[in-house]
Order: sequence, then structure tokens, then C-alpha cells
Amino acid sequence: MQNTLPQYKKVYEILRKHILEGVYNEGDLLPSENELCLIHRVTRPTIRKALDRLVNEGYIKKQQGKGSIVAGRPKGVGILSLTGTTSAIGQENLITKIIVKPELRQWDKAISFSITEQEKEAGCIYMERLRFVENKPVFFDITMIPNLNLPRFSSLKFENRSLFDILRTKYQIEVIGGEQKIQATTGDKKLQKLFSVDTGHPVLQLDRKIETSRIGLTIYSQVFCNTSEYALYGTF
Repeated sequence: MQNTLPQYKKVYEILRKHILEGVYNEGDLLPSENELCLIHRVTRPTIRKALDRLVNEGYIKKQQGKGSIVAGRPKGVGILSLTGTTSAIGQENLITKIIVKPELRQWDKAISFSITEQEKEAGCIYMERLRFVENKPVFFDITMIPNLNLPRFSSLKFENRSLFDILRTKYQIEVIGGEQKIQATTGDKKLQKLFSVDTGHPVLQLDRKIETSRIGLTIYSQVFCNTSEYALYGTF
């Protein structure tokens, strides 16, 4: 698929990648707006739009007289954050194992949420992932996405990759908000095996309905969290 990202998003993606990869660390100054204009061959309004997005997502903060200062990654596990778990934890600390590869299925509802007639007619792309933090299984998630204008989605590689990043870079789809239901539960036999925990071990369950910038495309997910060693944080 041809990359049609606007210029400010291209600059944002590059700077965000450099922050996540440690090219810029917490406390470092990014190049000045003038320098970024020269490096990326774009206008000052384009650079400012890219920087404003980094500010809004918590990657940098602006200080008058100094410029753009890298804020570093948020602490904890960002499952409640729109930026996603991969961005919050860092790819080097997060391993994703695909339990069920993306496949097309019929559906009547999305986990605990009702769906529209259009979503029901289109079917859903279903997948399951187990995610490890520092080699410990912490998240098991089930994702259901309406099969609406997502060409070749099922053929993409999701091993150790962020779903939000793939939607943003491949399809120019942004996550913009949503709702979630949170409850405490205990793991069934499948979760006990995946998390390597005993019967009765407490597990946090999150049912999520995530809105995107593409009208009519909603992401539904159910996330089980083995959070005995991790605090959850974030805004939604």
C-alpha cells in the first residue's frame, strides 16, 4: 500500500521512533525548529504540528527559552493509554507471541459490546496474543476488528509489533478514544496455563471499545492482565 502520510506525520513518526530507540533520552533537547525544518525539508508549521503531537502524547515537553525536551517513557504499564503498551514499555522489553493468527470470523457481538448491522455483515478479523514484559507473561488479549476496508490485514506480521502502529502506518488509522470496562476475575484453565499461575490467581479483565479516526471502524478487545508485579496507568 502506498504511503500517503502527511508531512507532519512523517516527521512525528521519525522523532517518535528516535525517542523510543534511545537516540534521544530523557532530558535531551531535540534539534531546534529551524534545524528540524532543514533536516526534514518542511515548513515551520509542519514541524510545530509534529512537535505538538509529541507533547500531547507525553514524549516531549516544551520549555520556553530551551526548546523541546524529551520527557522519556511513562513509568509502569500503559495498557490504559491510547499510545498503547508497546510505546509505553518499549519494544526491547516487550515480546508478543501470536496465539491465534488474524483470521476472518462471523460475529453477533464483540465481547461484551453490541455491534452494528454493518459490522455484523462485514465479519470480524479475530486474533489472540500473549505479551511478555521482561520475559514474564503479563497480558493475554483478544482483538476483534470489523473487516471493513483493511486490505491484506490478515497477511501482515504481528509478532513483536504494535497493532496501533500498524494501523497508523499502513492504513493511516489513528486511535482517538473509547471506553473500557474493568473487573477483577480469576483465570480459567487457559489463562492459568498461559500465565503459569495457580487456580484462583487474581487476574484483571479489561473489555475495550476503541474508536478510530476512520468513521465506522471500531476496535474491540478483551485484555487479561497478570498484574501482580506491575501497576497499570494511563488516560483514555
